Amino acid sequence: MLRPALWSALLAAVASTVLAAPAYAEPGIPVTVPDTGSRPTATGPLQLPGMPAGTTPGLTPPALGTPGASALETRITAAEARVAELGTRLLELEQQRNEVQTQFLTAERDLEFARGAVQQAQQRADQVAAEAIKAAAALPPGGFATDLRDLDLLSRANRGEKVGHDTGPAAGEMARARADEQVATQAHAAAQSRLQGVQQQYTATKQALRDAEAELIKLRDENSAQLVELARQQEAAEQQLGADYVDQSAGGLAAHPIAKAAVAYARKQLGDDYEWAAEGPDTFDCSGLMWAAYRSAGYRQLPRVSRDQYRATSSRTVPRTALLPGDLLFFASGSNWQSIHHVGMYVGGGKMIHAPTTGDVVKISTVRWSRLYAATRVVGAVPAPTSSPTPSQPPTPKPKPKPTPKPTKTTKPTPKPTKTTTPSPTPSGSTTPSPTPTGSTTPSATPTATTTPSATRSATTTPSATTSASEATSPTLGASSVAPTTAASKADPTTAASSAAPDESASASPSTASGR
Repeated sequence: MLRPALWSALLAAVASTVLAAPAYAEPGIPVTVPDTGSRPTATGPLQLPGMPAGTTPGLTPPALGTPGASALETRITAAEARVAELGTRLLELEQQRNEVQTQFLTAERDLEFARGAVQQAQQRADQVAAEAIKAAAALPPGGFATDLRDLDLLSRANRGEKVGHDTGPAAGEMARARADEQVATQAHAAAQSRLQGVQQQYTATKQALRDAEAELIKLRDENSAQLVELARQQEAAEQQLGADYVDQSAGGLAAHPIAKAAVAYARKQLGDDYEWAAEGPDTFDCSGLMWAAYRSAGYRQLPRVSRDQYRATSSRTVPRTALLPGDLLFFASGSNWQSIHHVGMYVGGGKMIHAPTTGDVVKISTVRWSRLYAATRVVGAVPAPTSSPTPSQPPTPKPKPKPTPKPTKTTKPTPKPTKTTTPSPTPSGSTTPSPTPTGSTTPSATPTATTTPSATRSATTTPSATTSASEATSPTLGASSVAPTTAASKADPTTAASSAAPDESASASPSTASGR
């Protein structure tokens, strides 16, 4: 057996050997996520195949100009965005303040009601306790009896009967009233705290808005000359960009009558001053103009603030190529709807009507396509009126004025031979022509009297029973020697019968013929 000293030495040697050997333990689970590297930072615009160098799809490159003009444009744009953003934020805070103010007034009214309930419960509890004490002392419940119940209690007390009073209901009512008062007190304190917080934010934001507006006005006044040229360049750039969106197809749709009425109202406000939080009738801010325009058209679901207006209509987003009058155009300083700071109303032709900013007026401007965040439609469009293609009628030829026929040379109407001429009497028995040829030569001188109707040969061809009359009216065609030949050959009985009586001499017949 080893001695204790040797045994101790052996154990010490073994322990030193074991402790000197390295220990290999399984590594523990790391408590931190391995570093995956930092996000790559953008060093320039994204270059895509087929795109010009230095451009990004969907974005408009800044207008070319001097570095001073570009820097000024950046400062002006930033200042306008700052003013618009603060104005929008102030409107939101104003709405919150109004809501919290209403909540505070409601909580204050509830607290007053709860305190009144506690007082009433306390009075009832005190009365019940007093009656209980009196009952315990065998005293009447009151100095005088006021009703049958009191008379009954009085008679019972006089008889020495114990009158019981239960204080439990009164105590329970008192406990509930105090609990309600405590809840109302806490709600009132919370509403008051919220109101104070919103009021502080409102005051600070309002002061920041005033400072930003003053800075913007000062910046414009100091660079008024350059701003004119800058506005011209910006207008040209926006028009060039909007050429791809204007006059595109709207899918056979037309603006709703409510939207048209809103546009008409907005047009009537042209020239009104911009004023923050104004809703008319003579001053507006950007969202106040949209709000008032649609309310005037009978649509009351549109919120008051531009961001809320976008959220309320975002389900009817419209592409830029299908805009209709009345659509809302939202502009943002960032890539999300919470950075929306301005709104306008599309009126057609790449133009919008809006209340721009402090120091400006309601006006119609070219849409700033480069800063347009989204476009929405407040009221759904309606189908465009389809006009059935009517067959094109040939143009009605204008009636050519007919030349007025020249009047005939007989300017004086030729009197028609009167039919009142003595009708040819039935030839008498003396139908033989006058035997004296010398008497028949007398008409050679009479044609001068009957030459008046010489130009109306056709007009004098009235159906006459006397053929010799028509031929006798044409002495212009022949010499005087023809007359006796005609008279001799025809042997017209009317020549001889034109006399008043058959027993007249033959020499009277030529004179009668010349009278016709």
